[in-house]
Amino acid sequence: MKIILILLDGLGDRAYPELNHRTPLQAAATPNLDHLAANGSSGLFHASYPGQCLPSEIAHFLLFGYDLADFPGRGLLEAAGEGVPYEKEDVLCLAHLCGIEWRDGIAVLKRGRDDITGRKEQLSRMYRLIDRFEKEQIKIRLEQTRRNDAVLVISGFASQHISDSDPILQGRPIAQIMPRDGFSSERAERTAKVLNDYLRYCHGILRDPIRNPYRDEIPANFLVTQRCGKHRPQTPFQSLWGLRGAFIASSSVYAGLAEEIGLDFIQAEDTASPENDMRERIEYAIADPDHDFLHVHTKLPDEISHKGVPEQKRDVIERLDLGLDELFKAMQHRDDILLAITADHSTPSRSSLIHSGEPVPLLIAGPNVRRDNVRRFDEIETAGGCLGMLRGREMMAMLLNYANCSTLYSHRLGNVERLSVSLGYQPFRK
Repeated sequence: MKIILILLDGLGDRAYPELNHRTPLQAAATPNLDHLAANGSSGLFHASYPGQCLPSEIAHFLLFGYDLADFPGRGLLEAAGEGVPYEKEDVLCLAHLCGIEWRDGIAVLKRGRDDITGRKEQLSRMYRLIDRFEKEQIKIRLEQTRRNDAVLVISGFASQHISDSDPILQGRPIAQIMPRDGFSSERAERTAKVLNDYLRYCHGILRDPIRNPYRDEIPANFLVTQRCGKHRPQTPFQSLWGLRGAFIASSSVYAGLAEEIGLDFIQAEDTASPENDMRERIEYAIADPDHDFLHVHTKLPDEISHKGVPEQKRDVIERLDLGLDELFKAMQHRDDILLAITADHSTPSRSSLIHSGEPVPLLIAGPNVRRDNVRRFDEIETAGGCLGMLRGREMMAMLLNYANCSTLYSHRLGNVERLSVSLGYQPFRK
């Protein structure tokens, strides 16, 4: 049995007057999603608990069955996905150029990451001005990854247990970096102090017309940081679930996540045709002979949500649904595919929140799957489905169950507790 999990990143949303008080998914014409829902079980899903606003990388980590305490950090995943060189003891932190203004001695965010204009090559000249810093047995190296994105590699007597400086929203003060509550230590104290000094050092250079000849060309005078992380050993996905897995996506953070948990990463490209992108990824998943589990991902619903126009998100959802046509046909005559479609989190099209905490719709279809009375795939209708509310690893557990691969709880063959039926144990010999 091949399991295909299609994840429409940020699909969940809120209701808006211009959509007749419906969500973009409710307002969209989605015949393929609706037909698939009508042929299986539906419900709601949250990777942690309802109301908690999760970033995508943590939501994925949790839905794949891992514990939040073992999450290695977004900085680590970006570094791994972008091929940034680092040692396992290094601390990795996201960073980008921004613009600030001073109000009564307080640095306030004036221009965010996307408000800083210029091509990657232009910004790289500014990144190079501030790419090295060393103090108190801590070394900092700044590695640009995308246009206005970078990773700080912090080496030496450093800790990942420090807070962020980036407030994200314009008009808010830049935050002083501090040791995280409950993780105070000499390492964390020193790391926070040195990183604050580094940000002052960056500001001093970026605002100086002599040391920064590009100051008038690019309106950036500060560097902000967030989401530090560090390598942590993880149980490989195949050991956890007994499935050979692959991750089909375009973003580097998912390449890093795949590397950390032992999924094969299959690089996808985003084009001007969302329906064709989705169709190609699904065709690849269906034809793939090497994996039992394939995670098909698109970031588009999340990205369009941040533009603040619910009608645009509705239209993107409709185009993605068009790309499910071949999948719907395959599900009608294939008995070896177990399908799940859901999202990692809700992304409101209009809110001060980056992501919101409402659960997202979920459908599971294929052999062995009960058929309930849900005929429409959206946040409201799927709530009446027979799956109820699944959280965290419960979705993967249900998929393993429907694939007839679950082990009977407390039945142990060999010395390792497994969720899946395993033949990899020592046989009794004469």
